[in-house]
Amino acid sequence: MKILMKIKISVSIIFIISLFITVNGKTFYDDLGFKIEISSRPERIISLAPNLTEILFALELNKNIVGVTRYCDYPPETLFKQKVGGVVDINIEKIKFLNPDLVLAFRGNRLDSILRLKQLKIKVFVLDSKKGIEGTFSLIKKIGAVTFREKEAQKLIEKLKAKYKKLRKKLSSVNNYPKVFLSLHGKELWTCGKKSFLNKLILEAKAQNIACGIPKSWIKYNKEKLLYQNPEIIIILAKKEKDFKRAEKWWKKDKILRKIDAVRYNRIFYINEDLLSRQGPRLIDGFTRLAEILHPEIFNNKN
Repeated sequence: MKILMKIKISVSIIFIISLFITVNGKTFYDDLGFKIEISSRPERIISLAPNLTEILFALELNKNIVGVTRYCDYPPETLFKQKVGGVVDINIEKIKFLNPDLVLAFRGNRLDSILRLKQLKIKVFVLDSKKGIEGTFSLIKKIGAVTFREKEAQKLIEKLKAKYKKLRKKLSSVNNYPKVFLSLHGKELWTCGKKSFLNKLILEAKAQNIACGIPKSWIKYNKEKLLYQNPEIIIILAKKEKDFKRAEKWWKKDKILRKIDAVRYNRIFYINEDLLSRQGPRLIDGFTRLAEILHPEIFNNKN
């Protein structure tokens, strides 16, 4: 009899817990410490950053995305989504009109806009993970959890980690660290300093960032100093290849820059800036391209 009573009590407890989960859903705390409760799988999602949009698509949530920023342009299907402004100038009224059951925000979105959305009782989940590749895995996991796509997120993370592990294994045999200058698209010599996550990627790809001694994230470099340091490789981050070609032409015509070995021996390379600037699934592709440019000798064998 006592055993039967214990079983009944246990069943009752399980039923109550199940009922609580069904009615109240899940409780999350975002990266700003805000509490958010989601009762069921979100069906109408708005993304306020390009990298978040790419992660949502990678988790096969295309049909659930009802709004994105005007900077969200990948994959191509994103172009057909409703636009809710930019990253820092989001359109509150448009978001309200689209009636989302979840808005994903990211670093760069204005805090006052996020607070305004919360005042309107719109559920906002703010993400601000550690930068870089490991941070990307964390972002995917969090988005998978808050969209009830844990299995899909884990599968994506495992796939990306496998590619990352294989790449790091190849790089483990590298002993030479070429000197590289990473140029942001434009006619000014903007590059990444010691505090930039791009500097960490360059180091992880077994190369020396010319500007690593400067304790800043982004700096405008001096032509004469660059000539003196004489990088072996120049990488230009540009949105499109035509933008890269324009920048490459500028480097080759400049009286000072054309004396640099990398320019003289035509070692100027292009990487799509979105691959390295967006903390999403394609960051591994960007890192792979970076490694291929720096160490072509170990990538001759594609196996």
